[in-house]
Amino acid sequence: MPPKAMGAFFLGLELATDQLRASIVDDNLELVGVEAVDFDTELPEYQTQGGIFTTPGDAYTTPVEMWMKAFDVLLEKLSKAYDVSRIKGIGGAAQHALVWWKASQMPQLQNLDPRLPVHAQISPQSFSLPNSPVAQDTSAHTHALALEAALGGPDLMAARVGTCAHASLLAAQLLRVREAWPEVWARTGRVQVASSFLASLVCGAFVGMGEAEACATGLWAHSGAQAGGVPSHWDDEVMEIVGGNREEGRRIWSWLGDVDISGGRRRIGNVSRYLVDRYGFDPDAIVTPFTADYLSTYLSVCPTPSDAVLSFGPMDVMLAPASNYVPTRLYTLFPHPAQDASERKRYVAMLTSRNADVPRALVRDMYTKSWSAFDRLVAIVPPGGSIGLDDKLFSFWILQADSYPFSHVKGIYRFETGVKVNEFRDLRANPRCLLESQILSFRVRWSRLAATGVLGSNAGRSRGANSSPSPISQQKRSASNTANHMGLPFDPYDYTPLPSRVICTGAAANFPSIANLAGDVFNAPVLVPTTQVDAAQVVPHRNAPPPGFPARAALGGAYVARWVWGKEKGTPAGTGRGGFEEEIKRLLAKRWAVAGGVPIRTNVNAPGTNSRAPSATGSGASTPYGHGPRSALGATILVEEEEEEEEMDKMGGMQSSFGMNSGFGEGDLGRLRTLTSSTAGTTMTGSTIDTPSTAYTTPDLSGTNTVNADGTGVEAAVPSTPAALTPVTAMPTSEAEVQLGLVKVAEPDVDAFMSYAAIVPEYCRLEGLLVKSIV
Repeated sequence: MPPKAMGAFFLGLELATDQLRASIVDDNLELVGVEAVDFDTELPEYQTQGGIFTTPGDAYTTPVEMWMKAFDVLLEKLSKAYDVSRIKGIGGAAQHALVWWKASQMPQLQNLDPRLPVHAQISPQSFSLPNSPVAQDTSAHTHALALEAALGGPDLMAARVGTCAHASLLAAQLLRVREAWPEVWARTGRVQVASSFLASLVCGAFVGMGEAEACATGLWAHSGAQAGGVPSHWDDEVMEIVGGNREEGRRIWSWLGDVDISGGRRRIGNVSRYLVDRYGFDPDAIVTPFTADYLSTYLSVCPTPSDAVLSFGPMDVMLAPASNYVPTRLYTLFPHPAQDASERKRYVAMLTSRNADVPRALVRDMYTKSWSAFDRLVAIVPPGGSIGLDDKLFSFWILQADSYPFSHVKGIYRFETGVKVNEFRDLRANPRCLLESQILSFRVRWSRLAATGVLGSNAGRSRGANSSPSPISQQKRSASNTANHMGLPFDPYDYTPLPSRVICTGAAANFPSIANLAGDVFNAPVLVPTTQVDAAQVVPHRNAPPPGFPARAALGGAYVARWVWGKEKGTPAGTGRGGFEEEIKRLLAKRWAVAGGVPIRTNVNAPGTNSRAPSATGSGASTPYGHGPRSALGATILVEEEEEEEEMDKMGGMQSSFGMNSGFGEGDLGRLRTLTSSTAGTTMTGSTIDTPSTAYTTPDLSGTNTVNADGTGVEAAVPSTPAALTPVTAMPTSEAEVQLGLVKVAEPDVDAFMSYAAIVPEYCRLEGLLVKSIV
C-alpha cells in the first residue's frame, strides 16, 4: 500500500499586479507548497514599480513579456522544490487585463521547444500592444462613458450587458485602442483576458474565457432567467459600436473567441507537452478554468448565502452570493465561476471602489508618521470624527475616476457641520473620516443592492444559521416605513438586509481599527482567513503575502482544480454532492477530523497535521483560535498605546477635545502634513492629485520629511523607526469556522452601529451633492 505522502497535489496560480504566485495543496486541501516571483525585485530589468508602469493620462500598464519570464522562473522554482509529477490538477486566476496578440506572429504554443524557456520562444514582437493596461488604468474612462451614452445610459447598458460604465471596462479599452492607435488595431489577431493567457501557457493551446469574465467585458449579453431560453452570447450591436462598423465588430468577436458557459466544473485541457518534457509534470494532469483574481479569492473563503466578502487592496471590492439575475447600474453581476451545469444558476454581485489603497497611503503620509499611528488615530477618534450628534465630519477622497455613482466626480471633499471646508479643525479626524467614507459607501450601496432582490427572497440575517451571530440579531425591531427615511429608499437602522458576517481579505483588514469599523458599520462579526492573520504578524501592511504564505486567489484556483478532479475520478471524496462551496467545506471537515482538530496549515513552515507540537509565532498552530485568554495581549497593547500617545504628543501637542478648535499653530499644521506638491494643491477641496504609483502597494513611508505651511521643510520630530503596527489577532471562534480556515477578529458594537445608522442620511445627502456637482 503506497504511503500517504504519495497522494495527489493541486496547483493554483495567480497572476497578480506585483507577483506571479503559486500555491500547492494536497487532496485534503492541506497547504504543502508556496512559491512566488516578485516582478520588481526578481525581474528588475523591466523597471516596474509594484509590477506596473505609470505614465501621464492615468495610464497604468505592465509588460506582457515580464509575465512570461516570471512564468519560466516560477516553474523552475516549483520543479526544484516539489515533486511536480504529483500535481493532478492546475487552476488559476489573474488580474483584470487584456493581452493583444499580432495576427501574423501568434505562436504555436503546442510546439514550444522544451530545451528553451517560454519567454525565449515568444518574442515581444508577438504582441501588438507590448504593455497591457491593468485594472488600475483609468485612461479609457471617457471611452467607457461614451459607450454608455451610445447604449442609452447606465440603466439600459446594465440591463443589456450586466454592467454600467467604469474605467476598467474591457470594451472601453478596445474602443480606446481603436481610436488612439489604429495601427495597433490593424495588426491585432487575437485578444485574451490575462487569466486565459496564463491558462494558455499551461495548456499549450489558446484558451477562451469563462462566462464570469465575459460578463466583465461590457460586450456579453447573459441570458438570465428572463431571456426566454435565449442562450448567452456576444452582443453584436455593442461590438459594432466598439468596432466602429459591423465588419470590425465581427472582427472583435473573432479576437475574443468562444466563451465557456458550462459553469466551470470541467477540464479545459491537460498540461502541455512542454511542461511535461521540461519540468516533469504528469501528462494526465488536468487544467481547470481560470478566472479573475477577485472571483478566485471569493471562492477560497467559501462564503455562505448570508455572507459578504470585502477585499481591500489597490481597488476595494465587496462580493456577495446572489441567487437572481437582476442587472442594474448599482453593481456588476457575474455567473458563479464554479458551478455545475446541472445546478440552479447562481451569481456573484460585486461592488467596487477604485479609490482604496492610494487614499489610505496618502492620508497616512499627510497626517501620521506610521501605519501604527494611523491605526491608533482611527481607534481613538469617535464615530463621525466628533462626539457631537449634529456636527459629524465627512470626507470623500476621489483621486481617480470611479464607478457609479462617482463616474463624473474627482477631488478631495471635506464637510463639517454639513458645510464644505478646506480642512477639518481637528486634523486627527482625517484618517477615520476617510475610512468611514470608504466603508459607509459599501454599506449604503449594499442596502440599495439588497432592495433590488438580486440576493433572493431570503436576503439578510434570515438566510440560514450562522456561527457568529450579531449581538442584536435577537433584538426586536420596531416597525418602520422604509419609504420615508429622510429620503432614503431603505431604513438605515434595519440590520436584516445586511450580511450576517463580513469576511475580509487584503492588507487593510490587518488593521484592528479597520476590522472593528467594518464590523460596526455592518453590525456583523468580521472574519479573516487564518493564512492572513498569521501572515500579518510578519508583514502587517503589505498586500503581497510574505514568503511561505499562500495568496487567496492562488488557493481558490487550487480548490477548483481539486473539485473538478474529484468529480472526474468519481471517488467518494469527489462525487460532487452539492455545489463547490459544499464540497470544499466537506473536504476541510474531513481534514479536520483526520488531523485531530489541528487548524489548517497557514504557511509552508508550519508543522504538519500529524504534529500536535506548538509552532513558532506566525504559523498556523500558534494562532489563538479562542483557546487562550484574551488578557494575554494586554501587555503588548499597553506598550503600543504608550508609544503612540508619546508620538501624538510630539505631533503638535494636540490635547483639546474633539469637536472644538484644537488651536494648532502653523508649525503644528505643517508637521501633520506630507504634501506632494503644494499646500493649496493637496488640501483644497475639489483638488486633483497625481497619485504616486508606489502607493498601490501601500508602502511604508517611515521617515518621510514633512513640509510646513509656509513651504519650508522640517525633519520629522518623531523617531526614525516608529512603533510597528500591531495587527489583528484571533478572537474566540467557532469550530466550524476554524475548520474552514477563518477566524473572527472583530465583533460589532450595537451603539456604534446605531451611531452610523444615524449619519447614513447625511452621508447620502452629501454624496448626492457631489454626484450632482453642486459642490
